[in-house]
Amino acid sequence: MHAALIALAFAVVSADKPADTPASKPAAIVVCPDALRPALAPWLAHRQRQGYTLRLVSAEGTAEQVRQRIRQEASRGDARFVVLVGDVAADGQSGAAGVPTFLPEAKINVRFGGQKDIAADNPFADLDDDQVPDLAVGRLSADTPEELSRVVAKTLAYERSGGFGPWRRRLNFVIGLGRFGPILDAALDGATRHLLTTAIPDGYDVSVTLANWQSPYCPNPRQFRQTTLDRLNEGAAFWVYVGHGSVLRLDRLNMPGLRDPIFAVADVDRLAARRLPIALFLACNTGAFDRPDDCLAERMLRQPGGPVAVVAGSRVTMPYAMAVLGLEMMDQYFRREPETLGELLLAAKKELARADSTHPTRRMFDSIASLLSPNAARLNEERREHLLLFNLIGDPMLRLARPAAVRIEAPASIEPGGELTVSIDSPVAGRATVELARPRGELGFAPPVRSEFPASDDALAAYEDVYRRANDGRYAAVQRDISTGKSQINLPIPSDARGKCHIRVHVEGPRGFALGSAPIAVGGKPGTDERL
Repeated sequence: MHAALIALAFAVVSADKPADTPASKPAAIVVCPDALRPALAPWLAHRQRQGYTLRLVSAEGTAEQVRQRIRQEASRGDARFVVLVGDVAADGQSGAAGVPTFLPEAKINVRFGGQKDIAADNPFADLDDDQVPDLAVGRLSADTPEELSRVVAKTLAYERSGGFGPWRRRLNFVIGLGRFGPILDAALDGATRHLLTTAIPDGYDVSVTLANWQSPYCPNPRQFRQTTLDRLNEGAAFWVYVGHGSVLRLDRLNMPGLRDPIFAVADVDRLAARRLPIALFLACNTGAFDRPDDCLAERMLRQPGGPVAVVAGSRVTMPYAMAVLGLEMMDQYFRREPETLGELLLAAKKELARADSTHPTRRMFDSIASLLSPNAARLNEERREHLLLFNLIGDPMLRLARPAAVRIEAPASIEPGGELTVSIDSPVAGRATVELARPRGELGFAPPVRSEFPASDDALAAYEDVYRRANDGRYAAVQRDISTGKSQINLPIPSDARGKCHIRVHVEGPRGFALGSAPIAVGGKPGTDERL
């Protein structure tokens, strides 16, 4: 029976392979139990059509035995990916339809309440035993063929779909409270603000949902959980959670009269995104994929309307190393532009392992941690332990959609109340959106002072308008249909526009999209600077 299933899988792949498949594509080593291989067949065919070489190996035995098979295949020298198909049992070994994982000893996080071991797929991708991955690895977590079919269908639909609208440039952040103490919380707030305002290019649209009832970035506190779900369902390139977490839920709100979780497994059935985000949990335990009860990351992956992939920690994680990982992932996505999600995470982990990074923001994080972290003497060990702690629950071969670049020509400054002529040069034809926007993290209005938690329904409802305005940094926007090449679009400048701004351009085409931005100064006093 096993041999017949293996033959079936390869027959499906071979039948779909075109004669002129490019020979330059790397290889993927696929570890899949026999019971799941028929459900994986569409994925195998899809990857083969893209030109990848696929090598299937047995999932039987211990994690170490599986690793030796992977290393044998990787010795050919052309492997770049390891794709693990199936869940694991509670002891780290494979279930009836799964792949085992490693449970290395925890040395750093255990000092802060972590378990004595770490569920880690990273060793499968480490070919030379230096703890740093050499291949991009991810796990298509599923307990049954039906669950795997849903995960495969989502993955293929994500890559095949059109839809290059505003969601492709949107990043939604949901941020909980640190509660590590005033000094460390202030440092973490500053690091988060720095990431949101400087690490993300101006052409992208960022929303912040902050679990602090005094902030203008907090929605109606009674609707916070629903807002978290809405930010997932509206579609985004990335949905990122920063805060405390556990296996089955995110942190509680900790607001007067409110103890609901920010998000929990009970909400997974309500995930219904048409444009699937990639989810990143900078939190503890949300990716504990070896637990008997499927963790939050696994359940979200298997939900048809949930994220197409999830990066999450399998045990207790620590703020400094998570901040560095988040920084490195953003740097890879926006500036290095790897082709796949697995390669993005692989490159970010390699940078995370480095003790001699020259990245200015990374050096700033290192300096802060050396002064404030309770683990200041072992920061290198902390970062390396996070190579194990963070796993990709999803397909490492998932292709990332990349925008083409729009060139923008406009005056360096303009007075409010006039009209700005923006010249753009776009390699993509389609619907162009041209915006004048404030710098990220800066408000165009004076936010309300919230010294006491509101008791009335009307006062709580008023949060929604403030939250919407805080997350809408646009002074003005116009849309026009354009052809490829050069176009001119006139943009009215409102009389209340002030200070340093930037022009943002997004072009939505039928087969791709393009982004661009350019700085511009608008006469008058700067806007109101509000801490995120």
